[in-house]
Amino acid sequence: MPTLLKIHVIDGHPQHELVWKKSQVPFICDGCKEFGFGVCYQCPHKKCNYILHEQCAIRRPSPPFQQFFPKCNFQFHKENPLGSTTRVCDICALDIQGFLYQCTREDHDLHPHCASLPPVFSLPDSNTEIYLRKEIKSRCLKCQSKKRSGLSYVSSDGKLCYHVACLKEACLESWKKGYFQLDVISDDENKCLALQNLAPKHVVLRSKDQSSKARKGIKRVIIFLKLLVSAIFGEPLTLLSTLFQFYEN
Repeated sequence: MPTLLKIHVIDGHPQHELVWKKSQVPFICDGCKEFGFGVCYQCPHKKCNYILHEQCAIRRPSPPFQQFFPKCNFQFHKENPLGSTTRVCDICALDIQGFLYQCTREDHDLHPHCASLPPVFSLPDSNTEIYLRKEIKSRCLKCQSKKRSGLSYVSSDGKLCYHVACLKEACLESWKKGYFQLDVISDDENKCLALQNLAPKHVVLRSKDQSSKARKGIKRVIIFLKLLVSAIFGEPLTLLSTLFQFYEN
């Protein structure tokens, strides 16, 4: 992978070359205006602080996958070509405020980062696979609903499900509440509260009185969440890894 992104690739930031790096703190992408962390392209000048998701920085002729939009011909735009008309991402169901892919044939729009989500991955040490789906039969771990616009990740056995929109909103909410600051999460109870923000009905404070079956079930949910955060945002922050380890140990 290259370490520098040439100036001419980014029309919105012609002043300096952007450096590929792994951000240690959450950020708002200057391209799509969406929350992110992990791998990004960032201006090395402190006064500038321009930052982009990797997918927003490197333009592609079309999104990496189109199995959900087989008839679409997507084109990249720095801003909504329809002007002030509100556009919604067909993957995460959240408003588009910056960079986007728009179909020239049908009424579909995608955030660049959402358009690169992996369509399938596996839970480690199990036969369970996680699929990106349009239709789901399970309730989302966050909102406890089966119905929400956009796509969802669901396990092959149908027991674990999360709307892409819900996970993006939950992570942004956790950031605003300060859960991503290392000096805030200082004890086990607070770590549990931070995780309950991701899966309020499934994550409870760990207790010696829990049965091995209950502990195993919670651990499976935590691993599922860890993989989803990695899939949607690139990789977990050090803090998130610490929170997950609280239940995995």
